[in-house]
Amino acid sequence: MGSSTDTEVLLAQPFTKDALLKLPNSPVADASAIKAAADLCLVKLLVKGGNTSEPTTEPSYSRGVGIEVYLPTSTNWNERIRTYGSGGWMGGYHTDITRLGQNAGQGDQKLNQAVGKGFVVSHSDGGHSGMQGGPGGTGIANAGGGEGEWAMKADGTANTELWKDFSERSMHVTAVKTKELVKAYYGKQQKYAYFDGFSTGGRQAWKIAQLYPDDYDGLLAGAPAFNWPKFILGELFTQSVMQQDLGGPVAPAKLSAVSSRAVAACDTLNIGLLLDPLSCQYDPAKDTAAVCSTSTLIDGTTAGTNSDAASCVTLAEAKVINKIWYGQTRDGRYTDPASDLGSGKTINTANQQMWYGVPRGNLLAGAFPTLLLANSSSSGTALPLTIATDFLALTLDNPSLASTNFYNKTGVGADAWKALNYAKLAEASDLAVAMNSTRFGNVASDSADLNGLKSSGHKILHYHGLADTAIFAQGSINYYERAMAAMGGLAELQKFARFYLIPGLAHTSSFNFSGQYDKADSTKQVSANLVPLPQGSNNPVNQATTGRDEMFNALMNWVEQGTAPGNIQVASLDGSVKMPLCVYPTRIAVKTGATDLKAAASYECK
Repeated sequence: MGSSTDTEVLLAQPFTKDALLKLPNSPVADASAIKAAADLCLVKLLVKGGNTSEPTTEPSYSRGVGIEVYLPTSTNWNERIRTYGSGGWMGGYHTDITRLGQNAGQGDQKLNQAVGKGFVVSHSDGGHSGMQGGPGGTGIANAGGGEGEWAMKADGTANTELWKDFSERSMHVTAVKTKELVKAYYGKQQKYAYFDGFSTGGRQAWKIAQLYPDDYDGLLAGAPAFNWPKFILGELFTQSVMQQDLGGPVAPAKLSAVSSRAVAACDTLNIGLLLDPLSCQYDPAKDTAAVCSTSTLIDGTTAGTNSDAASCVTLAEAKVINKIWYGQTRDGRYTDPASDLGSGKTINTANQQMWYGVPRGNLLAGAFPTLLLANSSSSGTALPLTIATDFLALTLDNPSLASTNFYNKTGVGADAWKALNYAKLAEASDLAVAMNSTRFGNVASDSADLNGLKSSGHKILHYHGLADTAIFAQGSINYYERAMAAMGGLAELQKFARFYLIPGLAHTSSFNFSGQYDKADSTKQVSANLVPLPQGSNNPVNQATTGRDEMFNALMNWVEQGTAPGNIQVASLDGSVKMPLCVYPTRIAVKTGATDLKAAASYECK
């Protein structure tokens, strides 16, 4: 495929199986580099556009959408395309011919493994580079997910061109150009094209379903970051409530101890896993064993009995945790969890609720391998998800509101978000929603009009972990319920869109750990050997094998065989515990009289 008016071929380089999959400036030692899973050709493309009027030294500069395509040999090709989505703010080095696009130039094992299975694999940078921290930035996303400087022009105004690429355009041009390259390379079209995305990639999948339904035969949407303007600033509420009510973070050990107690209180099956944390009514403000002996319970008279200053909570801290679980409200209120958990199918606007909160029992803070909304350092410094503080700065055109990693030519992040009271944060949230189409390129991706997807005959399979502490599963429930209403009811929607809630799953596309605390040890997450989860090709356990890949295989069977997915049987990491994943709105339940709660036969969906 030669360069066309709108597209430039930047690189075409072959790799033999087991060769080091790296380019000259890939920042990884040979001993740690990915080895090509098959003979392949790597092609880098640039689809022109972006914003070339910005200074070339600034994060806001872009020549367009960068795409990498990995092509197996014609004999190994399974005649399918598998385009992967991205996470967070996207970005990468897709237009840099000296290093791979993903992970600061190191590449991505899940893409490589998919090529090994015979797929043509593609991936894009979303229309901007991986530069972070201003000129000379490393391009490595920080642990809080921040890398949003590209969205602000050098003069401090909104980079609407790149918002459009990030929100919509990049997904479509990736599909179009991948298919063109496939036709040129193999001399024939693919039989099937799939999109596989998690987090921001899940949002991308739903955006394709809503806007470009003809691009892919099947879409896999995991933990989608749709409802973007609402949930992103809802993430910041977790930190904001601690600042407003307490003047700083609750210590991680206290948050962990209370959350572990929530698991113990609501694990009525005694299996170590909450099958439905959204129904857990645990209230630390009523728990004498959680509240410090120097404080009282919410009744104002009963004293707490916990004398461990490191893990006990004051009444004020217990109320803050309840607010974190309830979700963002306009004035910081929450309701007694016995009457309103804040996890309904619709937002409780009558109670000033604006978005959902973290489901009880799930990871809030500590040294865990996932994004933690209430985290702080050992010295008590707040550690918000910087994707949330970035978005606040981008909404209000004020770099100082962001965390200190944020750079713009007009100023840098200074953690000024801490000064916003409940009303000011609510105003910012309202403004972000109002500017969804005018500034942010329709990044919300929350349209319930799926008539285009229905007419196309294509399918989408959607899943979300109930222990996701970054993008709460209630947002997915809210969207699916709205889609049901818009598309004529459950039966009509399920003809082309099915949804699964996965107990215990954290915010991870590798499916290799849970996001729930261990009820017996608040310093640990519950063991993956107790949590039945699907697996994926990028799970470290599966990298040397074909992997189980249940969710994607269910989608392929639906698309290619016409077999609509029903309950999906999954197992824990060591295979000792088995359960079904249930098609929403059914939920997993223990069968009457069942005693072996490690056996799949003991569970049903109802």
